[in-house]
Amino acid sequence: MTSCSPADGPPDLLFLLSWASHALQSEHAAGLAELGISPRAHYVLAQARTGDLTQRQIGERCGVDKTTMVVTLDQLERAGLAERRPAPADRRARLVAVTPAGEQVLERAQDVVRRIQDALLATLPEQDREAFLRALTALVSGPLASSSPYAPGGRSGC
Repeated sequence: MTSCSPADGPPDLLFLLSWASHALQSEHAAGLAELGISPRAHYVLAQARTGDLTQRQIGERCGVDKTTMVVTLDQLERAGLAERRPAPADRRARLVAVTPAGEQVLERAQDVVRRIQDALLATLPEQDREAFLRALTALVSGPLASSSPYAPGGRSGC
């Protein structure tokens, strides 16, 4: 791995997190492509699983803008993996539901993601794995929460 850290200074956190994020995204994209879906489609299906969220709510949870959300849902509907239904309380809003075929793909996608993450975490000493996940969770839910593309109103992230 290349390092952009100063030779005599501490590691560059932005560089390390960016490198790790890019590599993990590439792994996810490759694994999920075998199922015919993208990481974004996987996240949308996972959020839609309950069938009680609107496409706007799912978009906010995934940090996806309205246009990207419509394109993603159009792709999922064409593939027979999800469907939009009028919301009972507001006919202008659309609830997103996962179809039976979408459930099957989602289950397989969850397995792919779990395998990738388990393999990655297995490279860390066992005693460090939980601490690593706790530390990352604390960073993204604390000081980085409002600037994250995954925060409501953030840039597209899923």
